[in-house]
Amino acid sequence: MLRYNNTIILRRWRRFISSALVLIIISLLQVPAFSVPQSPEVDAKSAILIEKTTGNILYEYNSHEQLKPASVTKVMTILLIGDALNSGKISIDDIVTTSEHAASLGGSQIYLEPGEKMSVRDLLKSIVVSSANDASVAMAEHIAGSETAFVSMMNKKAEELGMKDTNFVNAHGLDTEGHVTSAHDIALMSRELLMEFPGVKEYTTIWMDSVRDGKFQLANTNRLIRTYTGSTGLKTGYTTGAGHCLAATAERDNMELICVIMGSSNSKARFAAGTSLLDYGFANYALVEVFPEQVLLPIPVKLGIHSEVQPLIAGDNTLIVEKGTESSLTQRIEMAEFLEAPVAMNQEIGHLTVYSGDNEIACIPIVTSDSIDRISFGGMYKKMFMNLSMSR
Repeated sequence: MLRYNNTIILRRWRRFISSALVLIIISLLQVPAFSVPQSPEVDAKSAILIEKTTGNILYEYNSHEQLKPASVTKVMTILLIGDALNSGKISIDDIVTTSEHAASLGGSQIYLEPGEKMSVRDLLKSIVVSSANDASVAMAEHIAGSETAFVSMMNKKAEELGMKDTNFVNAHGLDTEGHVTSAHDIALMSRELLMEFPGVKEYTTIWMDSVRDGKFQLANTNRLIRTYTGSTGLKTGYTTGAGHCLAATAERDNMELICVIMGSSNSKARFAAGTSLLDYGFANYALVEVFPEQVLLPIPVKLGIHSEVQPLIAGDNTLIVEKGTESSLTQRIEMAEFLEAPVAMNQEIGHLTVYSGDNEIACIPIVTSDSIDRISFGGMYKKMFMNLSMSR
């Protein structure tokens, strides 16, 4: 009797195992080949993630809401310092004398004294690394003569960059009535800073340094410099009115991302949000350069002083695409067979279309490399005479 019961139990156990294995196999077969990208976790009033080269927006949340930016304001201050250095208006070795006004600033500072002299290099380092308000105003006065004049420059630059949500009132970011911007606009000026003043990374990647011949220590307020692989900057900010803010940049696999966090509840939350946004971007997107699959041959030009013109792919032919689709992209060129003079330089004469499967993801203009005037009657006669002479 005992043997019979054991046999029954054994058979039932085998059936149970077989059924369980079938269910596991079915469930595995039902798992999709590619998981849907998860949205980043962001504890903030607003946020945005863009790719630097293309400027494409990869994620945004309330990105145009006007908010107080705190010391992330200094991205614009640093950008204008970069402009002044690039143009030769100032030199990195210039010596700046601190005014009473600059020395009076509170908040984050390097405790400049009225009349104290410091190089542009050390003031810029103090602004970028330690978010020094006094150094920001000292540099504003050195470039524009006064902070008020410098703020006018800030707003003019903001207008040029299309920063429609922005109004600057000071050069440092302490809470002031009417001093507002948005995550979207901060991303625009951060991108401009990286594009036009790449040397700023010499400072934004510093973790610890000093000024005054090592007597005053500087510590970077952006902890992602130490904790996030590929971090290249950029700027933190905090005031009671603004909350915890961050403009963070990082580069991996030749792609640089810019994320902006505004109004996080605490410092830990802003860095967690920045990490989540950057992780999302690097996990789901790739930067690719598009080139025509066939050589673009010169196009004949009728009635021109020159008989042909070379076509070119217009602008930057770099695209941001979903990761995993890079190898499956296809291209199609449509272009004029001939042109009639006059032909203008950069005249659009066709386009290169890029597809991912059946979906069009980009249409890049093809333009002329030069201008070609229409040939005159005399010029045409001369050209015919020369051709006859050469044929003899």
